[in-house]
Amino acid sequence: MSIDRLRATPLKFVKGIGPRKADLLEKELGLSTAYDLLYHFPTHYIDRTRIYAIRDFKGEMPVVLVRGQFVSFNTVGEGAKQRLVALFSDGTATMEVVWFRRLKWIREAYRTRTTYILFGHPSEFGGRWSMVHPEIDDPSSPGAAIPFRGVYPLSEKLRNRSITSRNIYNMVMGIMATSEFDDITDPLPAGIVRRLKLMPKKEALRHVHNPASADIAQRARNRLKFEELFMLQLNILRYSRKKSASLVGHRFTTVGRYFRSFYERYLPFPLTGAQKRVIKEIRADMNSGRQMNRLLQGDVGSGKTLVALMTMLIALDNGCQACLLAPTEILATQHFETLTAMGAPAGINIKLLTGSTPKKQRDIIQEQLLDGSLHILVGTHAVIEDNVRFASLGMAVIDEQHRFGVAQRAKMWRKNSIPPHVLVMTATPIPRTLAMTVYGDLEVSVIDELPPGRKPVQTLLRYDSQRLEVYQHISRQLRMGRQAYIVYPLIKENEKTDLLSLEEGYSTICDTFRDYRVAFVHGKMKPAEKDAQMSLFASGQAQILVATTVIEVGVNVPNATTMVIENAERFGLSQLHQLRGRVGRGGDQSYCILMSKASIGKETRQRLQIMTSTTDGFVVAEADLKMRGPGDLEGTAQSGLPIELHIASLATDGPLLSLARKAAELLLDNDPDLTSAEAAPLIAEMKALFDKSIDWSRIS
Repeated sequence: MSIDRLRATPLKFVKGIGPRKADLLEKELGLSTAYDLLYHFPTHYIDRTRIYAIRDFKGEMPVVLVRGQFVSFNTVGEGAKQRLVALFSDGTATMEVVWFRRLKWIREAYRTRTTYILFGHPSEFGGRWSMVHPEIDDPSSPGAAIPFRGVYPLSEKLRNRSITSRNIYNMVMGIMATSEFDDITDPLPAGIVRRLKLMPKKEALRHVHNPASADIAQRARNRLKFEELFMLQLNILRYSRKKSASLVGHRFTTVGRYFRSFYERYLPFPLTGAQKRVIKEIRADMNSGRQMNRLLQGDVGSGKTLVALMTMLIALDNGCQACLLAPTEILATQHFETLTAMGAPAGINIKLLTGSTPKKQRDIIQEQLLDGSLHILVGTHAVIEDNVRFASLGMAVIDEQHRFGVAQRAKMWRKNSIPPHVLVMTATPIPRTLAMTVYGDLEVSVIDELPPGRKPVQTLLRYDSQRLEVYQHISRQLRMGRQAYIVYPLIKENEKTDLLSLEEGYSTICDTFRDYRVAFVHGKMKPAEKDAQMSLFASGQAQILVATTVIEVGVNVPNATTMVIENAERFGLSQLHQLRGRVGRGGDQSYCILMSKASIGKETRQRLQIMTSTTDGFVVAEADLKMRGPGDLEGTAQSGLPIELHIASLATDGPLLSLARKAAELLLDNDPDLTSAEAAPLIAEMKALFDKSIDWSRIS
């Protein structure tokens, strides 16, 4: 398969590149082979058939084509600040053209009273338009005849070394002129290409770099996007199906006294329709005879912990034990307290195991685990330690899975001869496209209703000039006996930024609210200090908690009704939503106040206004994915993808991802082991793509 020869060809051996340019392209763009360059796709295209008139320039201009003549050339300034300034006229008006590099060469290459086509980005300064370092074509040259030109990603250093978008295009054209490119075979089965009316692979590669029209460019891009997403989904589904078929799990057939007693006598509030649906999905998995691996998504306050408890009770009813893992001691303690409050009246023995559990208590826990009298163990990484052994572990609930290392999670499997059922919980709503990919081998359940009685949190955007109004709001809430969080982006003041810090904020808050006690927590405190401060707030002894984002997960104080987030413009949407979830946990109306500078940009203001317009975490997560991309989302940055996506986007290509997944499912339904002759190129391409990577998302 000649695409492999392109993968094996160093960039310096590609015609027109050489060692020096190859080194630069690798350092600046990460391109090291002919294949890498071929897959360095344009981000957008310029219609070169449209010629702009200078007199029509206005506002923010895109990259444009202008046809005309240079009127004059003048060298301005001296030494390092010297520049070449030309006056260019298209017959409708004039503009300046400016160069800061290669001045002698440019002065000799271009002449007055000769027609040229300029390709660049016009900008206005002092009422005069100018264009800096444009691409210049002779109208009679072959390059000028290209109607539709791609614009490639470049770095400033490459531009300074005079490597332009056109140079990248010419390099790619050199690759396409080789026999290796001519011999490329299509890895997609012909039936899929035909059925979905996809452009053939080689044709798509040719047209993505050199399209004749916008429509052809889009068809080529869609074909290449589909292939990337198809390979990704096929890889996930192949593994998922093999794992599902091979991993025997506990068969929990009984719904007995623990579950029924709790449901009939101790349920704290009626289950929502979403909770009932999710429990039904989990029960079906537990009764299938295969190990369950299910992701439970639910917004803050949706009742995931109650669902987790009820599914653990099914394990108890079938003679097994259960455990719940949390990433921090604070979160583990809160889960323990919540589960104990709900489960102890029903006769369920629940214990907490963390790094700070005394040895005497650890010995009791281990004894009860082995004799089976301990039903549910809640804990941190301490639960995973080799010396913690169960009589019969049948169910493992993992909260905020991304905070546990893969090797650590894999240890849970070895706690029992039959792997326990695994329920992964996350309070970070994950858009469907991301869930299908990052957690592609897990079944997904979603709790998309809040329990009755929960009032939506009112979210307000306020500026520094309105700080007095915000402090008055906090005072009113405190006088009513409520509590408040105030979150800062930094611990200490930093001279390089003008962000507010916790240290100066703590001092200000103490001065402003002298009649109230103020606690504080941040990530660099010792665990004991942090727990002591948190306890002051959780018990109500402190009325205000000044904190960094260390409180974004797992802090549950129902009496807290106000969350103030300083420099909110510096946080991602998902993080803001997590912080907002710390309030609104009781029956009282709660508020989230986003503090920001008034001078923020249009996009930042739009982002913050999304927070004020919705409390739906899935809407927020979709918006965050579109604005920031998948790598930045809480809970997914650590997971990563098994291959690099060169052209597809999980943020914007949801429909194509769904189409690719369906095509992969259909192919595996008909050819589970991909042994047919037409699957041979597909297997070869998958081997090249995935053999060097480790897909950590495979391990639950």
